[in-house]
Amino acid sequence: MANRLRVIMLGPDPHEQGGMGSVASLILNTPIPNIKIQYLSTCKAYSGKAKIGKLLHLIATFTQAFLSFLRLLLQGKVDVVHLHLSERGSALRVSIMMVFALIFRKPIIIHAHGCEFHEFHDNLAAPLKKSLDWLLQQCTYLIALSQSWQNYYIYHCGLKSSQVLLLNNPVQLPAQIPERQNRQQLNLVFLGRIIQRKGVYDLLHALARLSQESLGKIHLILAGSGEVDQAQALAQDLGIEPYISFPGWINPQEREQLLAQADIFLLPSYNEGLPMALLEAMSWGLAVITTPVGGSGEVVIHQQTGLLVNPGDRQGLADQLELLVNNESLRLKLGKNAREFVTPLDINNYNRSLANLYQLALRAAKSLAVEPSF
Repeated sequence: MANRLRVIMLGPDPHEQGGMGSVASLILNTPIPNIKIQYLSTCKAYSGKAKIGKLLHLIATFTQAFLSFLRLLLQGKVDVVHLHLSERGSALRVSIMMVFALIFRKPIIIHAHGCEFHEFHDNLAAPLKKSLDWLLQQCTYLIALSQSWQNYYIYHCGLKSSQVLLLNNPVQLPAQIPERQNRQQLNLVFLGRIIQRKGVYDLLHALARLSQESLGKIHLILAGSGEVDQAQALAQDLGIEPYISFPGWINPQEREQLLAQADIFLLPSYNEGLPMALLEAMSWGLAVITTPVGGSGEVVIHQQTGLLVNPGDRQGLADQLELLVNNESLRLKLGKNAREFVTPLDINNYNRSLANLYQLALRAAKSLAVEPSF
């Protein structure tokens, strides 16, 4: 036990909403032989409404994580640093942690998640962008969630191609999935923030364009927090409120139950990293309709592992939905192919790749750098 590699992982609270937390939670809940991961939450949700209270909460949470990290560095209890990166405040928190990891000469793995990182990065003032790029270039390895993001960090942030590794998000494969033949009513599911960026309003407009016959066959569950009141108001204005439920944010157990009962998964986003909700839906053998943004278009191959529509194309979304609702054989084929496609992304396979990366990062820090391959 004394020879276990000690990894300090820093990121948002793994018990809260969001892709980063979901990935961290999966990693932490699946033990890796000879690896000890200690997780420090640098950001936690604040339930209050006062802005000053939220700011103080953010500062207190980060300060606590930073002091714990510094203590571990001073005590010599850190072998590898694993940082979960998104945009805006996350980039600042990661930058501070990176500076101290570099001072103590620790190998650094940046796990890049942010679906809006490109917008954040490209709009930074030149001095800030240059500083952030320099810091990112000092990491040992950077994990990108898709080939498009891999290219972004190489060509826009100046990292070496040998530094930026493609490692798709993991998924917990259900041991069994239900039979979905001969369903009288179809359950359509959306999981995520109820916001414009996720294409929720486009989805509601698309639903309103379905034939009355198709509408009578479906029920849409929009599970998530955010602009729920606005979405409900739009559904009412469009006359589709009877066909929709808004359960709000649901916990992991409720999410699994919902996916087990679903037939079609919908995620018409405008941008993404590699959405965990999409991978989870595919692992449950659901037919999916999504947009080719971020890594989504690399796991959903049109008419093979799902259906693709362009962001904002409400009529296209309605047409694809009409097709799936009325074509059981296509739904079942796409769902079967989707599950087969994501099977290699099982968390056990993922953690083996992660363990290999930790070892390589440690060797690289000792000037024995090796370019990994997964």
